[in-house]
Amino acid sequence: MTAAVFGHDGPWSEEEYLALGETRQRVELFDGSLHVTRAPTPRHQRISRRLGNLLEPGAEALGLELLEAVNVRLRPDRIPIPDLVITGPIDLDDPWIDAADVKLVCEIISPGNAATDKVLKMHYYAAAGIEWYLLVEQETLTVHLYQWQGAHYAERSVTKAGEALELTEPVRATVRPEELFS
Repeated sequence: MTAAVFGHDGPWSEEEYLALGETRQRVELFDGSLHVTRAPTPRHQRISRRLGNLLEPGAEALGLELLEAVNVRLRPDRIPIPDLVITGPIDLDDPWIDAADVKLVCEIISPGNAATDKVLKMHYYAAAGIEWYLLVEQETLTVHLYQWQGAHYAERSVTKAGEALELTEPVRATVRPEELFS
């Protein structure tokens, strides 16, 4: 992949991005530019798995899919890889999930990547009309739930260690931050 990335001139198209194939790094496409981050830490992945385990029964009860680290096409040339998504029925063999099928998107903030998740991705997910955004902050043991309101997200709840987030939409689940981080 390194030769393909560094030998490339000009903006990246979706076709060129998808031709990179699977990589160890997270490679996302933002308006013709590649955003490359190293693989998540074991702590990050444990939080993702534990949160996914909490959300999956509610998703399955409604015939929805819970998926980890998949391409989500927000619009042409804009394909992030969220930590978790809940979608409606999809073709599991497609190279990406269309934003219109996503019910909830979740990002777990890594210490070196906070601005991307809190600003850039939040803006892009809102612009794509994804109704629910769940943002998990590792450093403060906090879970933020946002709901789409036109062009932006409105914060619906902030849940800290010792408290419980009772999700009722798009799925039913109880999330206790300390259980994600312990």
